[in-house]
Amino acid sequence: MGEIKVGTASWTHRSLLESGWYPPGASTPERRLAHYATRFPIVEVDATYYALPAERTAALWAGRTPAGFTFNVKAFGLLTGHPTRVAALPKDLRPAAGRPRVYPDDLPPGTYEEVWTRFLAALDPLARAGKLGAVLFQFPPWFTARAASRRTILDVAARCHPLRVAVEFRHASWFAGDEREATLRFLREHDLPYVVVDMPQGHRSSVPPVVEATSDLAVVRFHGHSPNWASGDVDEKFAHFYTGAELSAWATHLRALAGRTGETHALFNNCCADNAQRNAAHLIELLDDCER
Repeated sequence: MGEIKVGTASWTHRSLLESGWYPPGASTPERRLAHYATRFPIVEVDATYYALPAERTAALWAGRTPAGFTFNVKAFGLLTGHPTRVAALPKDLRPAAGRPRVYPDDLPPGTYEEVWTRFLAALDPLARAGKLGAVLFQFPPWFTARAASRRTILDVAARCHPLRVAVEFRHASWFAGDEREATLRFLREHDLPYVVVDMPQGHRSSVPPVVEATSDLAVVRFHGHSPNWASGDVDEKFAHFYTGAELSAWATHLRALAGRTGETHALFNNCCADNAQRNAAHLIELLDDCER
């Protein structure tokens, strides 16, 4: 059975810092990450979706965590086709004038390529330290199951090689009818880890929690079941606390995935106060109990 690593999708969220989860002495970014790493073996970096990371910052992350610690890094939003704030781009890459948000096609080809270059370069310190798990590409709700989308996924994987790319869908067409098996087969043929998601249903971005592995790495992201998923307030959107029964069911699913993979990552993205940290700790206890 492969290893199961459990963690959360942030260690710096404002409401987490206000929750009291960190001890009083963990008052700096360095001490917070060091404390987090004593509790969990993995973390997902979500800030990189909103702005390009800096290579120096990644080097600090690598240096502040113990050997064997894993960072999964969420791809910069522009690289997954999301509208991106112009202010999030490096100053020398910003368009001279225009809309406050841009899509990839709004930028000159050379600028778009430079964004890719800087994003991947920033991950080098983590890769060199052996601490980069997967680069998470969460595609937008309008990224539907069609040939062009599959070509985009293969292009992303080729650009990132030899880094591992994990694919998260946000449109139900990928799992509708026969498309479900076609989607899983496509990912398996190209050795691409599929991201299982647990999330609210009935929204444009909703996909079912299809618990499958398509590579030797499986990734599960827990977004919660907040009734306010459509809210623009992040705390409301992710304000779900998993019950013991919910976590017990997922512990069974994770062990099944681990039986088919070399490594499974379980990451809680219900980042409201310390919900994610408490749920992750409880899940670790349940998995440990299963092994006794």
